[in-house]
Amino acid sequence: MSQVLRGLPKTTDENLLIGIETSDDAAVYKINDDLALIATLDFFTPVVDDPYTFGQIAATNSLSDVYAMGGEPKIAMNIMCFPNCLDPMMMKEILRGGYDKVIEAGALIVGGHTVQDDEPKYGLSIVGFVHPDKVWANNTAKVGDVLILTKPIGMGVINTAIKAQLADEKTYNEAVKVMTTLNKYAKEALFKVGGINSLTDITGFGLVGHALEMAEGSDVSITIETSGIKYAHGAVELAQMGLVPAGAYDNRIFCDGTFDIREGLPIHVEDLVFDPQTSGGLMASVDPKKADEIMEELGKLDVPSYICGRVEEKKEKFIYII
Repeated sequence: MSQVLRGLPKTTDENLLIGIETSDDAAVYKINDDLALIATLDFFTPVVDDPYTFGQIAATNSLSDVYAMGGEPKIAMNIMCFPNCLDPMMMKEILRGGYDKVIEAGALIVGGHTVQDDEPKYGLSIVGFVHPDKVWANNTAKVGDVLILTKPIGMGVINTAIKAQLADEKTYNEAVKVMTTLNKYAKEALFKVGGINSLTDITGFGLVGHALEMAEGSDVSITIETSGIKYAHGAVELAQMGLVPAGAYDNRIFCDGTFDIREGLPIHVEDLVFDPQTSGGLMASVDPKKADEIMEELGKLDVPSYICGRVEEKKEKFIYII
């Protein structure tokens, strides 16, 4: 698919600060010396049965792209696909869930668009703002940086278990808490301390896939230290049971040839670092002198953060998993 899409024309403009070239989280367009506009869009099919919770998760996921660029969301529009065979009250609950998260983010819902479809889909198109000199990009990591991730991983495995009705109540509740927590709070802590050289959020391409985008764009190698990774409650056990989504294997195939895995690493750990995340955390490449202060500030806001790797001089592979 990526080979086919490469033939499409690219948009250029002197005020387009970030476009599609680096697979960044959103587009950034400079309006003037003090203001730049962030534009992003995301939607997907339900990962839980409860429509209100699904709306919250989808909105949280969509809003994350603005925070990943260092910005603040201001205006959001609903994107909804909905079957005519389902109760319209379900649509209302999905939209209500999205509304509540947008309001929590300090933004406004100003409308949207709905089409009939065979399966529900929901998300948001969002406009945010950032100072042109304070944009966070995913291709500016520096050698010596440490990588800080602000949410546990394992959402793809857990969502697979939820669909198979194999996730216990605690695993389900903890996963929903992770997926409905705005990255607003992590972004505020990172912005307050500073020292952020590069940043992305961890979503569908998994930890390795998004780290690869950062490494390729920055022309560095990234070592992922699995001993420091925090996994969502139940994720390890479910991965050991083989409840690994197809997306994890797709991510591994996509990254083929770009990574090296330490011999003897447990199979479930390999699966989890490629696991596609829904509404994952922010991964910041930070000045090591600022790392302790950043972790302290994140802790004050109860953001469950951890150091998951480091940035090194470019070697044979872009990603090393140890």
